[in-house]
Amino acid sequence: MNVIIRNQAEAELRSFVGEEVYIHSEATSFVFVRNFKVKVTDAFIAGDDTFRVALRFDGHGWLRIEALTHYEMDGNARLLLAGYDDKGRMNVALHLGKEPFPE
Repeated sequence: MNVIIRNQAEAELRSFVGEEVYIHSEATSFVFVRNFKVKVTDAFIAGDDTFRVALRFDGHGWLRIEALTHYEMDGNARLLLAGYDDKGRMNVALHLGKEPFPE
């Protein structure tokens, strides 16, 4: 994964606006969601060293993930965002894809 460069990661994220996507998201010990299908209507990235992403779904719901540090587009056109602590441990993840994630 690459360190987030805001304008590059935001361009990748915004490529999902207007599309139906599958979401995988987790926050260590707190939340786990897999293959939640929504239509993304807005997408934003904010921050400097660590980033937060906000996604608006179907024009009436939001998901916000904080403390993201890395991202990549994988070989299956999925956007993978993750946040790692100073010891290299993943604390949060947000993945978007047009096909369901393996279960």
